[in-house]
Amino acid sequence: MLASTLVLITLLCVGVLLPVPYSEMSPGPTVNTLGEADGEPVLQISGRETYPTSGHLNMTTVRVTSADYRMNIVEAVYGWLAHDNVVVPHDTLYPDGKTEEQSTQENAEEFSQSQESAKVAALGELGVPVTTRVVVASVQKDSPAEGTLHAGDVIKAVDGTPVTQPDDVAKQVVKRKPGQKVVFTIVPAKDAAAAEKAGKAPTTTRNVTITTAKSPEGDRAIVGIRAGTDHVFPFTIDIKLADVGGPSAGLMFALGIVDKLTPGELTDGKFIAGTGTIDEKGKVGPIGGIDMKLVGARNAGARYFLTPADNCAAAATDTPDGLALIKVDTIDDATKSLEKLRKGDLASLPRCTTS
Repeated sequence: MLASTLVLITLLCVGVLLPVPYSEMSPGPTVNTLGEADGEPVLQISGRETYPTSGHLNMTTVRVTSADYRMNIVEAVYGWLAHDNVVVPHDTLYPDGKTEEQSTQENAEEFSQSQESAKVAALGELGVPVTTRVVVASVQKDSPAEGTLHAGDVIKAVDGTPVTQPDDVAKQVVKRKPGQKVVFTIVPAKDAAAAEKAGKAPTTTRNVTITTAKSPEGDRAIVGIRAGTDHVFPFTIDIKLADVGGPSAGLMFALGIVDKLTPGELTDGKFIAGTGTIDEKGKVGPIGGIDMKLVGARNAGARYFLTPADNCAAAATDTPDGLALIKVDTIDDATKSLEKLRKGDLASLPRCTTS
């Protein structure tokens, strides 16, 4: 018995001390996009009439262990046995040796982009026009454009050819050979910001000439920028939410904006949660961690869960008791389903199935 006890103690010590290449995912907190977070409204709209709301349109999250956390074998086994948690290979969450700082930055960028897309999608659903423009999203260090172009500069044309989409920039640049000059017609970022603040369209442009360089991946010409899109909204929409990352709250932000900008209430006082990325045209995309988001929503008190169509089959295989899954493919699908809920027309709701 003494020998067996010593062996058991040794195994327990090894289990506690021996790290394994796994990470853990678990249900995270939910936030009502119609409510407050840290004492201030999540959605803040000014310059446009808003209307009272009630109920819940909760975004859901997943909590994950950090990139530098080293799980031991005892924790891994416990996670595998826990129904609401998922243990996955460390590289699944942090591929290519991604650090915690890199992951946090990437999630913050995705979260910021999802907010912009949510605003555009919501206003599109309401028929409110939004001006879209091509801008310099980032400038590569030690590139030909460094010091000449800056993040936020509005790109109007390249070599005299008007630019309407981010891809248009590269299409014009690669027409040049490395070492040749290319001319950008821009509105400097500070001028564009000043015009937007004054509620006017920027009128001052200037030409910037840049000598192209050879791409490290081939013989094509580059200037070392990443082009993106920026939007000019007819009024101010701010989303105030800290310590959240990733793109999966897009749908719920968009619905919250729609609710605040329209008379009546989308939820009719009901507790509705959901998830899903959203693009500027209102298309809802799939997300990760759907099973844990369902658990988080149920634990928070949700009765209905707006589920991206591509996540439906997985979600339907293990749905928490008392939670009804509603299938959505676009923001229009979501608003129509919420209308059916208000009318009590539950039979016609698009439901998730395992097939």
